[in-house]
Amino acid sequence: MSLLAVLLLAAGTYAFRLAGPLLGGRLTVSDRLRHLLAVAAAVLLVALVATGALTDGRDFAGWARPAGVLVAGVLALRRAPFPLVVVAAAGTTAVLRLCGVA
Repeated sequence: MSLLAVLLLAAGTYAFRLAGPLLGGRLTVSDRLRHLLAVAAAVLLVALVATGALTDGRDFAGWARPAGVLVAGVLALRRAPFPLVVVAAAGTTAVLRLCGVA
């Protein structure tokens, strides 16, 4: 990626971050739109997690990584401490790979 592209992305990101406080009082958004934006953000996050958990480049990542993500998800839903979630997910993935599950 060229330096110009990185600078343009940085400027665009900064502009979006700055637009929130500047336009917050001037722009009114309906409750329905707020709800839809919240749902859209959740859907994008789930898609990102699914892509990261299930793929490695263009190929399937194997069963160990999704199993670790599943363990992390269950522990996060049960409101376990974050370090425990990370260690349990990594440990699950490592043990499954050690047992030969790709």
